[in-house]
Amino acid sequence: MEENLQLFLTPTAIIDSNHESVLNYAEKVTAGLTDTVEMAVKLYLAVRDGIRYDPYSPFYLPEHYRASFVLKRGRSFCVPKASLLCALGRACGIPSRIGLATVRNHLATRQLIDFLGTDLFVSHGFAEFYLEGRWVKATPAFNRELCERHHVIPLEFNGREDSLFQPYNLENKKFMEYLEMEGIFADIPVDHIMTGWKKAYGEDRVNSWIQRFEKEGERPLPVFETEEVLEE
Repeated sequence: MEENLQLFLTPTAIIDSNHESVLNYAEKVTAGLTDTVEMAVKLYLAVRDGIRYDPYSPFYLPEHYRASFVLKRGRSFCVPKASLLCALGRACGIPSRIGLATVRNHLATRQLIDFLGTDLFVSHGFAEFYLEGRWVKATPAFNRELCERHHVIPLEFNGREDSLFQPYNLENKKFMEYLEMEGIFADIPVDHIMTGWKKAYGEDRVNSWIQRFEKEGERPLPVFETEEVLEE
């Protein structure tokens, strides 16, 4: 049965590919290009390096994942970055969707492990583009500067092969380990993410993060880029 690709081209309230800022940014990044694979690669690099990875970003409302919000904010964690990449893809006429997976981070910072209470990243987000008749995974989470600091080769994407987290760093130490694929979605499943996080990290812990954001607003929590890498 032929897949309904229109579902993955349609804007949503979160993947707002029809927002003026998203449309303008997509046009700027892909200016002069007509090949969809080349466009997808350019969009990937723009989100990977143009939006800083920040695991201490707000996460509990749909608007925190909204593509236009992420673009304006300039930093966020994997799922909002994947949301933005999906929106940019749809803005360029490329069917795009969200994938979620549970991964184990073997190279993190002590502060982040203490913050989460575990090295499990539940509902890690990536994007999928429909290119040349097939779905291809793209993971724009970690910007180049962050990868270099963690001694990991920045994750590339060529539009024809899946781009998933590197299993090892440059020193051949374990980096990211995929444990479970949670599913593929046409929109950001905020309720699914929140339920999974509360189960994995503890409801009290997650509620304390929300309360801190409610009290302090957009003022950043710890600055991830300055934290020391915790190696096994």
